[in-house]
Amino acid sequence: MPLAILVLLLSAAFAASPLLVPGFGGFDPNQFPIPQDSPPVQPAGYAFSIWGLIYLWLIAGALFGLRRPVEWQPMRAPLAVSLAIGATWLPVALLSPLWAAALIWAMLLTALVALFRAPVADAPWAAWPLALYTGWLSAASCVSLGLLAAGYGWMSQSTAAYAFVGLAIILALTVQTLLRRAPTYGLAVIWALIAVAVQNWGTATAGVAWLALLGAVAMVLPMIRSTRPRP
Repeated sequence: MPLAILVLLLSAAFAASPLLVPGFGGFDPNQFPIPQDSPPVQPAGYAFSIWGLIYLWLIAGALFGLRRPVEWQPMRAPLAVSLAIGATWLPVALLSPLWAAALIWAMLLTALVALFRAPVADAPWAAWPLALYTGWLSAASCVSLGLLAAGYGWMSQSTAAYAFVGLAIILALTVQTLLRRAPTYGLAVIWALIAVAVQNWGTATAGVAWLALLGAVAMVLPMIRSTRPRP
């Protein structure tokens, strides 16, 4: 039970973390040696509104989980680590894109461990909110690498967008296929990929938009399969 309470407290702290950095709208372009103005790897701004749903659903799930002292226990420790990192992410992002990228990958990896340990029962309160969170992190972690690659001159902006949008698609297809449940993971990734397409539509990097759209379409099949009862 103490671990269940810790997850609830960390979920609330994570949801409250934007209050520490009011008005945060992503990395400042000038935080990079090569300023990143309208980077094609990044989704359109409206996509970040998904965080409101993620925060609320994680808190609701944690509250529900207080009634499940045993069944939810395997996922709680890695989820607590991910949420604890997440609660500190925004202040770090203001200081260093490099450290922010490292932390978001740590959030993703621990969230993935928690997701694969999530109980099959109570899916709308356990696996589904966690999968929505993890799906968004899967896209965001790849975006962070794309920003670093272009911002530090390791690749051009367009090359970084193709490389890391492609990585996000491969990662997400692999996770959803292996997971075989929790379709909200795929929904979060599709939401992010469509927003990348919107960001690039009608620009010189329209090819990135097509790649993101193809990735979103490819996610549909494993996502639908994940809605079927497991044998």
